[in-house]
Amino acid sequence: MGIIGRTYRFIRYNEHKAITLKAWVLSARYRFQMLYADTKKLNKKWGIEGEESSYEATPEEYRFCRKVSYAVNQVCSKTRWESKCLVRALTAQKLLAEKGVESTLYLGCKLDENKKMVAHAWIRVGKVYVTGGNGAADGYAIVDRFRARVKK
Repeated sequence: MGIIGRTYRFIRYNEHKAITLKAWVLSARYRFQMLYADTKKLNKKWGIEGEESSYEATPEEYRFCRKVSYAVNQVCSKTRWESKCLVRALTAQKLLAEKGVESTLYLGCKLDENKKMVAHAWIRVGKVYVTGGNGAADGYAIVDRFRARVKK
């Protein structure tokens, strides 16, 4: 299917066009930053280090989380650039913060079967994991956490 067909399908069938377009732009932005910016400067933008958001959320916030999760995973699985867990988590965190939804970004690591260090990032809102699943349950040791700066 060509670009015209994909554009038509996007316009015709995508119920969350604004979230999807924003997710695409943000994923490109965060990927670019990871490639070309200093990591120490970047993590200051990720939120308040060492703090967690509440485990309480409203049903409306959970519904919005589902939309964000779907949009971010759909977009990031189709980008021409590499959009792994950290790009997805930062994209979701930004979309959630813009709507005033508190979230926590977790960074974790573990050893894989070949004794290689593997890193992972995931987002939690209330009791729901928006991107990356529950990394702690998957054996990742939480190295750091960042509570999003929310615009209310």
